[in-house]
Amino acid sequence: MSISGGDVLADTVAALSKRAPAIIAAAARELGEIRLHLVFGDGTASLMQARQSTLDVIPAQDEDVGDVEVHFDRRTLNLLFDAAQRPSEQALERSLDMRGTREDLLAVWRCFKLLSQRASGLRSVQAIWSAYRDQTRALWSGAAEQVPVTRARGAAYWDHAGWPALDWLDRRHPAQQEMLARDEPVLAPARSLWNGREAESWQATRDIFDNDLMVTMDRCKKLVVDDILSIIPKKPPQKDLYALMTDYVQREGKGLRPTLVIATCLALGGRLDDAVRAASALEMFHNGFLVHDDIADESTHRRGLPTLHEAHGIGLAVNTGDAMHLFAVDMALSNLATIGLARTLGIIHEILHMCRETVEGQAVELGWIRRNFVPSRDADYSRMSTKKTGWYTCMSPCRIGAVAAGVTEPALLDRLNEPLRLTGIAFQIQDDILNLIGETEVYGKEALGDLLEGKRTVMMIHLFRECDNATRKRMTEINALPRLEKPFDYALEMLAAMQKEDSIAYSIAHADRLANAGVKKFEADLKWIPETPGKAVLRQVSNYVTTRAL
Repeated sequence: MSISGGDVLADTVAALSKRAPAIIAAAARELGEIRLHLVFGDGTASLMQARQSTLDVIPAQDEDVGDVEVHFDRRTLNLLFDAAQRPSEQALERSLDMRGTREDLLAVWRCFKLLSQRASGLRSVQAIWSAYRDQTRALWSGAAEQVPVTRARGAAYWDHAGWPALDWLDRRHPAQQEMLARDEPVLAPARSLWNGREAESWQATRDIFDNDLMVTMDRCKKLVVDDILSIIPKKPPQKDLYALMTDYVQREGKGLRPTLVIATCLALGGRLDDAVRAASALEMFHNGFLVHDDIADESTHRRGLPTLHEAHGIGLAVNTGDAMHLFAVDMALSNLATIGLARTLGIIHEILHMCRETVEGQAVELGWIRRNFVPSRDADYSRMSTKKTGWYTCMSPCRIGAVAAGVTEPALLDRLNEPLRLTGIAFQIQDDILNLIGETEVYGKEALGDLLEGKRTVMMIHLFRECDNATRKRMTEINALPRLEKPFDYALEMLAAMQKEDSIAYSIAHADRLANAGVKKFEADLKWIPETPGKAVLRQVSNYVTTRAL
């Protein structure tokens, strides 16, 4: 299938939104409110605009105009691919033509300079652009073949691509590559500058390492899952206990917590081996909480499959959750052999604090539901969410990773709290939103399950705050019904009321404000952490919330 210039732009932005959200957020800040109209040499055109902390790219129509117009032909794409000469020295009418005010043109230039400096170092982005390049090999400098290339991607492909820019990227930061050799399965060597001529480094940039977030999370999750599976006994009772303990652990999940533990440990100078067992203990605690939460919430599905109590009964599910917590403690203690007594005790302290915060937050939420009470302020939700999910989703994983690396000073550990607290609340609000408007296959739980359970989300708080008395009375009656007595139509009725009051749009904007505040706090409060690939992963996670699709 033929790939157009507009396709390349849209696919690149979509890939970066998932894999390197810090790049997209930074580019969106540079673009600001500018409406950018790009016209490609193959006849396609696109409109690009920043929306909060993301970039939207849509096909442009003939009548569309922008604050900045950029026209470039395939000759200009050669410059973009191989960077043989400075594009600013090659501007020609109808070849590389940019129109707009001076301030807007400079903002667009900064946006694309940032993308070229940082996004081009990701293999996933290179694959998109190389597929487009392969269609017309004769256009590009150094291309020996005149026909499209169909061979599979791999080391041999990149080594013989005839693409000077790739050679440059592979030589980027050689000292960093050597330093990370032992950790390469988790953090790939960073390459952040697109330039095919080392002597003409016209886009020199400071060292920011943009790892592929999706690949990194997959690798971290696999390390932890493999570690957990290696210690689960193979003896009886398998069917009624040990096999059930591995169920949730092996289901599809983002791998966020293991990634935060491992990335923080590496960012602070720790070894990969220092972090994996601590991350495994945390993941086991997390999955034990999920088993018990699903019972308390009467949920029917988790990560796209029936919950443990639905599949095996409440008794076995409760016992399995208890066993997972027992094994998690044992896994935390097993760190004695690798990182010693002091750090092991520090990790146990962090885990116990996390558990205490979590059960307190769970008690607050279940108490609201039991008393059929809806708080009136978003701050009430934030306090509950910080306790229930903020600590064990974002704050504790990073603190545990820091302790695993040997950072135990309370003042330094506390500096991790506020950026990650804000990120964690925003992340939970977005999860609540996805339960209402997301695809079940993507979200992993049954649609509108939160409404059936009566969870006090920001959307519900906003609805009760804004609706008329008759609607509030009706919604209170719906919330009073037990989960098993609540028809699905009642959930649809409450969703319609939320949509009428713009509660979902309000919550999306509220989550975005919190996420952006978290990003600012990250940069301000965590300057003491050196710029390393590990810190770059933490930065990507912090920005992930601002670019997450809703």
